[in-house]
Amino acid sequence: MSETGIAKIFKHGRSQAVRLPLAFRLPGDRVRVRRVEGGILLEPIVTDLDAWFRELDQFADVPFLEDGRRQPPMPAPEDLFD
Repeated sequence: MSETGIAKIFKHGRSQAVRLPLAFRLPGDRVRVRRVEGGILLEPIVTDLDAWFRELDQFADVPFLEDGRRQPPMPAPEDLFD
C-alpha cells in the first residue's frame, strides 16, 4: 500500500500551490502534472539522461511486438500510368 499524507494548499499570486511534506519531496524544480481519475498526479521530470536510460534498461529483456503487428494486408499498388 502506498504512503499517504496531508499537504498544505495555498495561493501564490494567481496560482494555487501545494507544500509537500518532507517524505513526499520530489527532485528537481519542475514536475509533470496530469489529471487522473479522482485527482491529480505529480511526476518528477527526469533531466539526468543516464538515469533515464537506466530506467529503460529494465525492459531490455522484454521482446518488442513479440507476436508481430496485427494490421490488415496492404492494398494492391495502383498503376498510376495506365
